[in-house]
Amino acid sequence: MTNPVLVEVLRGGIVESLHRGAVAVFDADGRPVLEIGDVHQPVFPRSAVKAIQALPLVESGAADAFSFGNKELALACASHGGEPAHVELASSMLARAGLDGMALECGTHWPSHQDSTLALARSGGKPNDLHNNCSGKHSGFICTCVHLGFDHRGYVGAGHRSQRMVRQAMEEVTGARHDSDNSGIDGCSIPTYAVPLKDLAIGFAKMLTGNGFSPARAAAAKRLTEACMAEPFYVAGTGRADTRLMQAAPGRIFVKIGAEGVYCAGVPELGFGIALKAADGGERAAEVMVASVLSRLLKGDETLSKRLGEMARPPVLNRRGVAVGMLRPAEALMA
Repeated sequence: MTNPVLVEVLRGGIVESLHRGAVAVFDADGRPVLEIGDVHQPVFPRSAVKAIQALPLVESGAADAFSFGNKELALACASHGGEPAHVELASSMLARAGLDGMALECGTHWPSHQDSTLALARSGGKPNDLHNNCSGKHSGFICTCVHLGFDHRGYVGAGHRSQRMVRQAMEEVTGARHDSDNSGIDGCSIPTYAVPLKDLAIGFAKMLTGNGFSPARAAAAKRLTEACMAEPFYVAGTGRADTRLMQAAPGRIFVKIGAEGVYCAGVPELGFGIALKAADGGERAAEVMVASVLSRLLKGDETLSKRLGEMARPPVLNRRGVAVGMLRPAEALMA
């Protein structure tokens, strides 16, 4: 199946570029709400599934043992911008387990938040693993290891007990196999597994409703997703799409971007899970797609739906900051 064009990029009034993609919206019982394109094609969700990967942190008792609140749990599910507050919180999480940033195995990169990068460079500093957008997730992995009493070193490896726990949670939530035949290595060095969009959407419907989960898992999933919605800054950061979308409707929208144009999201009040991918990996297209889908699903709230619809039509700016075009949902996404 050829995925349809879902996003158009205009310069002036002329379409300059096109993005194809696929969208899956399902409920927790596996009933389809919206299917566009090939929702059965496996994709690497990458960072979009961090809330599922964080389940062992809560289910093991580690989150309670280290007195983690909403901010810490949101950071454990985050792809943060490396702003000072993100770095400080990740450091604090590790400190509660008696460790520091040297325990992280996620790798180093400059903060994606430009002002934070400039401030760090001006001060003569250099980035470390705490600045990595995945440092919160990795801090959660390490704290789980410490709480359960096993060696955290090498925790990124597929054979490590930490990643076996994560893999089991992913399989149980999505219902999709996670093994060596559909695995790769994520940017932060942990395993990532190719899963159909349909299964990811159903998995996030379960995460938001608890349907099909044991009481303990339902409580853990609720705690994690509600933490993200309560503290969206710690999920992404200043000006980021995830933060802006969740701030637009506090407690009513869960969203999490992944690399290469993937989004997982959901609407708790409707019990729907969402998974989508821009085929070319374009983040700008994925952001338009998720805002547009949310606008459709929440059309009963005209004010919110309109605001989300506006977020699905961001301007294209030139180097002087002047709007010279826009992105917009294509007909296949609006039908």
